[in-house]
Amino acid sequence: MSATETVTPDHKLDLIGEVCPYTFVKSKLALEVMDSGQVLEVVFDHRPAVANVSRSMEGEGHEVLSESDVGPGLWQITVRKA
Repeated sequence: MSATETVTPDHKLDLIGEVCPYTFVKSKLALEVMDSGQVLEVVFDHRPAVANVSRSMEGEGHEVLSESDVGPGLWQITVRKA
C-alpha cells in the first residue's frame, strides 16, 4: 500500500483495555468471520499489542497494511484478510 493510498476498513475492532494475548485472540476471531480481502481496523491502548498482533497476523498469512499512533496512548493497525 502506498503512503497516499487510503483503505476504508470493512470492520472495526476496539480493544481498548485489553492486553496480550487477548488482543491477538480477539483480532483473530474478528478476521475469522470476515471474507478474504476484507480489511479490519483494530485500536489498542496496550503498546506491546501493536507489534505482537502485527507479527502474529503476518504469521497467519494476513497483510498488515499500517500501524499508526492515533492519539495519546492509542495505536491502530489495519489488516487485510488473506
